Amino acid sequence: MTPSWMATCYGAVFRNSKEEVLCGCWGQFPCHRNVSAVFGRYFVKVFKLFPSPEHDLLGRCRSVKEFEKLNRIGEGTYGIVYRARDTQTDEIVALKKVRMDKEKDGVPISSLREITLLLRLRHPNIVELKEVVVGNHLESIFLVMGYCEQDLASLLENMPTPFSEAQVKCIVLQVLRGLQYLHRNFIIHRDLKVSNLLMTDKGCVKTADFGLARAYGVPVKPMTPKVVTLWYRAPELLLGTTTQTTSIDMWAVGCILAELLAHKPLLPGTSEIHQVDLIVQLLGTPSENIWPGFSKLPLVSQYSLRKQPYNNLKHRFPWLSEAGLRLLNLLFMYDPRKRATAGDCLESSYFKEKPLPCEPELMPTFPHHRNKRAPAAASGQRKRSKP
Repeated sequence: MTPSWMATCYGAVFRNSKEEVLCGCWGQFPCHRNVSAVFGRYFVKVFKLFPSPEHDLLGRCRSVKEFEKLNRIGEGTYGIVYRARDTQTDEIVALKKVRMDKEKDGVPISSLREITLLLRLRHPNIVELKEVVVGNHLESIFLVMGYCEQDLASLLENMPTPFSEAQVKCIVLQVLRGLQYLHRNFIIHRDLKVSNLLMTDKGCVKTADFGLARAYGVPVKPMTPKVVTLWYRAPELLLGTTTQTTSIDMWAVGCILAELLAHKPLLPGTSEIHQVDLIVQLLGTPSENIWPGFSKLPLVSQYSLRKQPYNNLKHRFPWLSEAGLRLLNLLFMYDPRKRATAGDCLESSYFKEKPLPCEPELMPTFPHHRNKRAPAAASGQRKRSKP
């Protein structure tokens, strides 16, 4: 579909058959330089209407040269992330370079989604997008994010002793509060995993990497099932559903809670077939009785499911309390409509029994493994990021 344009001296609205995105550095700067970076060849239509003076090519966006890159700390779904210092304020921030490798027509739509979503989200347990800054080239666009000293994946691999149950509860409660906020604002994260959970030295846990996040409404529109890292992917996605709800995030929360409790990934599948098999081994074989509509899912016929009548969660976590097992079972319900919501989990008696969740300020501090000046090629080569 041919894009249609509405332009003002403060920006433009790009419309096509799938998206409508407010531009003008997403409310921060006027058009010209920045809109061209976002919309590539389509920008000429706006520029002819509203030319900008040469001295104002960056609009109100700051230059990335005002930030000193300290070291590379990882890669998100759609960009490389650096630890950087704002030379104007001395604040340490996370600087995420938007990946433009294969883009011919501007910023990837996934990055536009991440930016537009993050700009409207403000919650203590959601990573903060502070501003957008630009470089000298059209493809040089960076997101300035609040900096967190740790990500949980690195912590789990480097910490000498695992988290205590009180600390696990503290972490998961914060994840649930952030998730409840997202879901109340009709946003599905779609890529929850330990490497996308960040933690500050003050014990504050923040959900990050919204490259796959989507807003949803009623009726729910079809979405691609190829989302969520394999180990955290809900069974309905593995079986080909295109109807995605907040329940796919809740399955991932169950995987995260179990991983923190067990000190290792719960369902480390090596392929989609293996992943389905691991789920069946753990929870039993799904059926129409416990999951109405299961037999009509698009990919069911492609799997030969083993006959396994037992739920083995109690065998995997023999030391966990009844309340803890009940919470895990609610998160691992096969039927997405029966799966616990973030609000349900926050009310769980598991978080009200001993050991009680510790306060975030009492969480231990750890060495800053991500801040070591390691070679760029070595970053991201963690066994957790294979799927």
